[in-house]
Parts: sequence; C-alpha cells; structure tokens
Amino acid sequence: MTGAIYHVTTAAEWEAAKKNGAYEAASLPVEGFIHCSTEKQVKGVLERYFSGQTELVKLVIDPEKLLSKLQYDRSEAMNEDFPHIYGPINLDAVTEVEKIQ
Repeated sequence: MTGAIYHVTTAAEWEAAKKNGAYEAASLPVEGFIHCSTEKQVKGVLERYFSGQTELVKLVIDPEKLLSKLQYDRSEAMNEDFPHIYGPINLDAVTEVEKIQ
C-alpha cells in the first residue's frame, strides 16, 4: 500500500465506529469532512490538537479502499495541503490501528 493517510482519534471513538460499521469524526457534520494527515503531518497534529490527551489511536487508512471522497485541501494557516475525507470512513479502509504512546 502506498500513500497511506492517517487520522488520530480516541480509542473509545474507534470502538464505537466498529460497533456502528463506519467511523465518523465530530468534524463531519460540522465541517463536512474528516481531518486526516500525511505521515509527516501527524506529529504536528498531535502537538497542536491532542497535547496531554491519553487513550489515542492513529488510524492507518488506505485511500484506494475509501468509499467516501478523498480530497487534499490547503490549510492557509499551516501553508500545507491536508487530506480530508468527505464522508464516513468505511472500516475496511482502515488497515491498521496504532496506539499512540
């Protein structure tokens, strides 16, 4: 698999997704998409948005398996393009779930 993207969430939210059959972040109904990152962007995302939080997991997502639209959008604040998923993440697109220490 090339070009994996990543999404950080809580272990509890991931467990709920497995019961629901798909993953939907809180940002989806509000912003219309789920925020994701490239491998090199994950560290900054953790520092900016998850500092001090525990019980986090990183979803490794295969873009080729996604049923929802994937689009890279510019973050003017970061001056970078970030991957965004415009819809729920189907569980079979998540190829690995890594605990964040």
